[in-house]
Amino acid sequence: MNIDVFINNINTEIIAPIIVLLFVLALVLFFWGVFEYIQGAANETTRGIGRSHMMWGIIGIFIMVSAWAIMKIVMNSVGIDIPANPPAGIF
Repeated sequence: MNIDVFINNINTEIIAPIIVLLFVLALVLFFWGVFEYIQGAANETTRGIGRSHMMWGIIGIFIMVSAWAIMKIVMNSVGIDIPANPPAGIF
């Protein structure tokens, strides 16, 4: 087995799905924070909790997009061909 194929398989089968899962979880956390913020409009504590969840969701989304970009940069640096568009079901 060629090392390029091995690394590409690890990326496709393990790393990319983990990144997608964490991205989705961060997105759900963000929208949960929006829901809490709107529902607790009259309560400052609830709005603060919702604001906090939105902030952590945005931070999580940023980290996952950054991880995806770093992964592409590293794979391109070592000369592994990756498609311009991710496979179906990934982003």
